[in-house]
Amino acid sequence: MTPFERPRRLDLQQRSALAGEAAAASADVESALLTPSDPTAAAFFDVDNTIMQGASIFHLARGLHRREFFSTREILDAAWKQVYFRVVGVEDPEHVAEARNSALAFIAGHTTTELEELTEEIFDEAMAHRIWPGTRALAQLHLDEGQRVWLVTAAPIEIASVIARRLGLTGAMGTVAEHVDGVYTGRLVGDLLHGPAKAEAVKALAAREGLDLARCSAYSDSSNDLPMLSLVGDPCAINPDARLRAHARANGWRVRDYRTGRKAARAGLAGAALAGAVTGAIAAGVSLRGRAFPRS
Repeated sequence: MTPFERPRRLDLQQRSALAGEAAAASADVESALLTPSDPTAAAFFDVDNTIMQGASIFHLARGLHRREFFSTREILDAAWKQVYFRVVGVEDPEHVAEARNSALAFIAGHTTTELEELTEEIFDEAMAHRIWPGTRALAQLHLDEGQRVWLVTAAPIEIASVIARRLGLTGAMGTVAEHVDGVYTGRLVGDLLHGPAKAEAVKALAAREGLDLARCSAYSDSSNDLPMLSLVGDPCAINPDARLRAHARANGWRVRDYRTGRKAARAGLAGAALAGAVTGAIAAGVSLRGRAFPRS
């Protein structure tokens, strides 16, 4: 039985594990075909506000909308279903599952090749100039030390892979949308690669690649990623939210902030507003995310 054929009625832990397994299985390792000089150590980087300024899925969604990949009506319909099910059916697992899948229904019939090609274009026009130089330099340090570097994000694996490839990283793990013969079905494999699912993905990849997590590093801006950060021997908070900053300081973790003082001070409020008002509504329809829109 493949991951795409597993039963849909899974609890959160099972969905997280399935999402992590799917992400690890889909990880692009083309640039890692040569044996690294330090094969048991690696680094894992979150994307949004860690590698890139802002939400990658927002830029992808906007670019896809401009190319008429989907309509405004489809965005609003998907967003409405998210709101309805979160308010009315939040305690009902069946409603949650329906909300998660309904947001993806309209991508059914689009091909993986189509989305990947469009993502390449959108990266060049809207994302390349938003990469944080400081975080990019940290990733390069790991590469220079002979270690492999993976992105780990709740954004779709398609966009995560493009970003990793353009930055010369080893590969990426992201949310996996179910597809059959290269055509999307409109459902997720497991769940979003978010929170606990990221930790599951890292553990699965470490087992596959023979990594020693005690020698690995992880980087993120969000307290949602504490499960992943806590897995490794060298966690680092990048442009952290308030909770992550406090946790990092309390535990002696490294902290790096590449924002200006003003941006950093407003980050929590502005980030929440953007995620809730703009990214959330648009991403509901195109991002391959299935319910609320947590930062990746």
